[in-house]
Amino acid sequence: MRRRLLAAAAALPFAPRVRAAQATPLVAAASDLKFALTEIAEAFAATTGRGVQLVFGSSGNFARQIRQGAPYELFFSADEGYVAALAEAGRTRDGGLVYGTGRLALLASRSFRVEVDSRLRGLRARLEHLRRFAIANPEHAPYGRAAREALSALGIWETLSARIVRAENVAQAAQFVATGAAQAGLVAWPLLAGGRGDAIGPHAQVDESLHAPLRQRMVLLRGAAAVASGFYEYVQQPPARAALARHGFGPPGGTRG
Repeated sequence: MRRRLLAAAAALPFAPRVRAAQATPLVAAASDLKFALTEIAEAFAATTGRGVQLVFGSSGNFARQIRQGAPYELFFSADEGYVAALAEAGRTRDGGLVYGTGRLALLASRSFRVEVDSRLRGLRARLEHLRRFAIANPEHAPYGRAAREALSALGIWETLSARIVRAENVAQAAQFVATGAAQAGLVAWPLLAGGRGDAIGPHAQVDESLHAPLRQRMVLLRGAAAVASGFYEYVQQPPARAALARHGFGPPGGTRG
């Protein structure tokens, strides 16, 4: 009995730490939000004194993890279709809302001499010199699907298929180009906006008519607590909207520059 009491007493100091850890919600976010959402989360913490833990990856993988019971409280998807499917499966509070629109971009390394343009004409002129081309995996990454659609629309998907390096997510695809693992790739414009792409190489937005719109939707998941709800509301406010625009996201309506 005495041993049990001592064990219980020893556990007490750790209880507040456990509760504190649980009070910081896990937020699953598409990789193209790496810079924008980090800035927004920092502003939220400075304003409210409460923080969120951001986890970045591919939207399709997050949707699968949520179905399997992963303890995320808020999901920012790069494809609103994943949110719709989770809502239908009863995993969300509601249907969520669109927080912005994404844009595909062509990125080339400095070592690969190519002119970049919105219709990929320069890339097509240099196809015979292209050995490795990076995209996010189309099987679970919305930007990967958009890349496949754009390359197919231009009639070069089959030509490039054997040379494509499939990244786990769109941020990794950009990293492949930055490190020289690929000579060029189709990545997310929000990862390059604001001059970030200048350090890697030439880049340009891709003509949005070449792929389906990248309407990006966020949603609170079942069991989300007050902090996650507060962050969800904060992202809808003007300062957060301005941060999304500054980092290259178009408005929810879909008009993009």
